[in-house]
Amino acid sequence: MFPSASSTGHLRFAMTIEQTYFRKGFGLKSEVQPVIDAEYQSSLVEQIRAEGYQKTFGDVTVRLAEEFGFCYGVDRAVDYAYETRTKFPDKKVYLVGEIIHNPHVNQRMTDMGIEFIYPDENGKFDFSHVTKDDAVLIPAFGVTMEAFQELKDVGCVLVDTTCGSVLLVWKRVESYAKDGFTAVIHGKYTHEESRATASQVNTYPNGKYLIVRDMEEAEVVCDYIAGRPGHISREEFMQRFGVKSSPGFDPDRDLAQIGVANQTTMLANESMAIGAKLRQAMVEARGEEYAETHFRSFGTICSATQERQDAVVKMMEDPPDIMIVIGGYNSSNTNHLGHMCRQHTRTYHIEDSACVDPAAGTIRHKPELAVEAPEKTESDWLPEGPFELGITAGASTPNNKIGDALLRVLKIRGVPVADPTSEASPAG
Repeated sequence: MFPSASSTGHLRFAMTIEQTYFRKGFGLKSEVQPVIDAEYQSSLVEQIRAEGYQKTFGDVTVRLAEEFGFCYGVDRAVDYAYETRTKFPDKKVYLVGEIIHNPHVNQRMTDMGIEFIYPDENGKFDFSHVTKDDAVLIPAFGVTMEAFQELKDVGCVLVDTTCGSVLLVWKRVESYAKDGFTAVIHGKYTHEESRATASQVNTYPNGKYLIVRDMEEAEVVCDYIAGRPGHISREEFMQRFGVKSSPGFDPDRDLAQIGVANQTTMLANESMAIGAKLRQAMVEARGEEYAETHFRSFGTICSATQERQDAVVKMMEDPPDIMIVIGGYNSSNTNHLGHMCRQHTRTYHIEDSACVDPAAGTIRHKPELAVEAPEKTESDWLPEGPFELGITAGASTPNNKIGDALLRVLKIRGVPVADPTSEASPAG
C-alpha cells in the first residue's frame, strides 16, 4: 500500500518501494562523468576562471561573473539522467517536461533516446502510454503531487531529480497549509516549479495558494488586503487571479492569514520586497499585532540563484561595455540575470552559442525580460576599438556553450583562439 504523496512523500516512498523509486542515482557517477565532462565542459572557460575570471584576447578583455552556469541541482539532474540511461539501456525512458531549461541539454536527452512528455496548456500530463516496464525521470523543477501520485500508481521506475532547494520550498508551503495559512507564491503560474510548489498545499484538505507574478500583481493583492481606495472588487480579483489560485479560493477569507514563498529562480530582492509589501498591507488592515501572528515569510530563493545574482551585482559596480547572458529563453533565472544587466550596460541574452554567427557577424538575442519577447538580430553590435566583454550564464547553461559563445565573438573580431572542448573554433 502506497503512502500519501507530500513534499516528504517522495522520501517515504523511496524507503517503501526502493526497487522502483530512486532519488540518489545508481552509483554510476564515475562511469558517466567522463562523458558529461566531454560534452559540457570548456577548457577555455576554466582557463579564464583560473586567471581570476578575466583575460585579454587581442583587443577584447573578457570578464566572467564569479558565479555562473551549472548549479549543483542542475548538475545532479543531468548526472541522474545519464545514469538512468546507462542503468536501463533496454527500457523506454521518459522525461516529464524538460530536465532543465536549456535547449542544448534537452537535445542531448533526445539524442540519448529519452522521450519527453510535455504538459497541455493547463499544465496536465498524459501518462496513459507509460507502463510499469518503463523508467520516468522527474525534472529538477519537480512535478505536482497529482502527477507524482499518477506515476506511482503506474508502478514504473521513477528517478526523482527534484532539486533540494525546491524541496525546501515545498516543505515551507506544506507547513503553511498545515497551520491554515494561504501560501502566496512569487512565481510564474505557468512554470513547472510554481505549479509543483502550489500543489503542496493539497497535503492538507483546506490548503490554499495564490501565485503572484511580480510587484505589480502583488500591489493589487496588497490594495485588496488593506482595503485601499480604488481596490478591485472581489469579482475582479477572481477574474484576474482565478487561474493563479487554488480551487474555491475566496480572497475575503483566504487572505486573512498568509505565508510567503517563491519560485526559487525569481529575483531575490523582488521576492523580499513583495513579502514586505504584503505584511505592510496586513498591518494597514488589522494592525501590527495581528500581522505578527497572521503573516509569515521565509527566504526561499535557492543559494545558486542568489550567488549568480550577487555576482552580477558585483560585476555591475564597474560594468563592462557589453554583457552577454547565456541561457534558455524560458529559464527564469537566466531572464532575471539579463534584466539585471540591462539596467547597467548593453546586454544580449542569447539562448545558445549558435545565436552568435561568426560568418554574418550578427547576434540573435531576446531584448526583454518577458519570456514571450521575440528574438532580435543585430549586426555591427561590437564596439570599435578595445572593449570589455562580460559574460554570465544561467544555472542551466553548460560551460561548453559559454566557451563556444566566446570563441564565436572572438572570431567575429578576428582574434584566433583555440578551445578543443568547444564545438566551434575561430580557426574552423
